[in-house]
Amino acid sequence: MSHIEVDGLALNVERAGDGPPVVMLHGFTGAAAGWGSLAQLLAPEFTTLAVDIVGHGASDAPAGLERYAMARCVDDLAALLQELGYERVCWLGYSMGGRVALQVAVRRPEVVSALVLEGATPGLIDAGERALRVAADEALAERIEAEGVEAFVEEWEALPLFASQAALPAGTREAVRAGRLANRAVGLANSLRGAGAGAQEPLHDRLNGVGVPALLLAGALDEKFTEIGRGLARALPDATMQLIEDAGHAAHIERPDAFGEAVLAFLRRVHAATAQTPDGVTADRAGGGYSGRTL
Repeated sequence: MSHIEVDGLALNVERAGDGPPVVMLHGFTGAAAGWGSLAQLLAPEFTTLAVDIVGHGASDAPAGLERYAMARCVDDLAALLQELGYERVCWLGYSMGGRVALQVAVRRPEVVSALVLEGATPGLIDAGERALRVAADEALAERIEAEGVEAFVEEWEALPLFASQAALPAGTREAVRAGRLANRAVGLANSLRGAGAGAQEPLHDRLNGVGVPALLLAGALDEKFTEIGRGLARALPDATMQLIEDAGHAAHIERPDAFGEAVLAFLRRVHAATAQTPDGVTADRAGGGYSGRTL
């Protein structure tokens, strides 16, 4: 565990491996540990930087809303990258973390060399739908504050979105639940208010400006986000869509081997292509570390 301070906000970063860097952003109610074995799989070839997003895990959970707003969250993550000594990296995000990663690519393209998005969305394009989602998220935030995290987790885990996780081994389900319960009510409530799908700016009209390679992943059982992923693949200039069979919304948990293989193959391709360019990545041979400018 390593806390990095960014303008007074402490963000937890779990670092592993040695090689081109990959920032990993978890979903709502998650944390860095929720990526399971993925960091271990990537570590022989890549440096993984699994971040607890503001309000989650071991990162700070301020009482005020300012640091939870999507635009501020993006700027804080870009500043975190600078504090860690990196310039351009691959951003890998799941669900909420995928929305954040896509916002980073649009708002701060100078820090992005590639994207891996799992179960992600560019936001809600209809203003009425956004307003309904903001109201629903506010009601949920108030319930979290009033009833506590444990009652909320019971409600959250019962959503149809996570039904396929019932088939997971008991130990895996218990680990996922423990990670959710480790969050704080104020952090989850404010995350909904500041960076929920209704609160964020929709990105549909800006996707054609994302000029980096992107891998879009979805569990084949997750029909909603499979369709959203296909739409993203059509809208992004350099995107590939891949389904993970026999998996729902959290494919990295439900089919970790297949998910990890897809991510590793994509990162290898992107790194090989980048390394051949004049301003691509170079390894720090003397120090055994990584001093590259991009992934």
